[in-house]
Amino acid sequence: MQKQKMSGYLDPFLELCKKFDLKITPQRCAIYKRLMQAKNHPTADQMFRVVKREFPNISFDTVNRTLMTFAEIGLVDVIPTEGGPRRFDPDLDKHHHFHCIHCGEIVDFTNEEFDNLGIPEHILEDFTVYSKRVVLNGVCPKCRKKKGFKDRNNAKQNKNT
Repeated sequence: MQKQKMSGYLDPFLELCKKFDLKITPQRCAIYKRLMQAKNHPTADQMFRVVKREFPNISFDTVNRTLMTFAEIGLVDVIPTEGGPRRFDPDLDKHHHFHCIHCGEIVDFTNEEFDNLGIPEHILEDFTVYSKRVVLNGVCPKCRKKKGFKDRNNAKQNKNT
């Protein structure tokens, strides 16, 4: 039963590796497995620290390049963040992100209106679009509760009154 479950888990990975002529190495399998188990949107450094426990000789560069290769072949998405390290998202289902600019947390959410946003015609003329996601930047509830936090919206309102 466990073998069957693991086999199904790795099927998309194995298929895409074959399609793109990528060697199926134990390190690549471990990186993919750990990424798929991640509950957050890990950075390359976070993935490196996790995979290094299993493969002590693996380098950060190998993990980073592997994650970027996974993104290039469509196994994961790279989440754009402002000023921080790249974050990787193994969830390819339709969803959007809220990014806390204070602590860096990224929260997934769904919204049908955002799903149905049109792509501007001039973009479609010049670019090939594979997917679309909305990323909202703001402050999460935990950070808002911290003593001394200044809400930019309230600061602007107070300034204008």
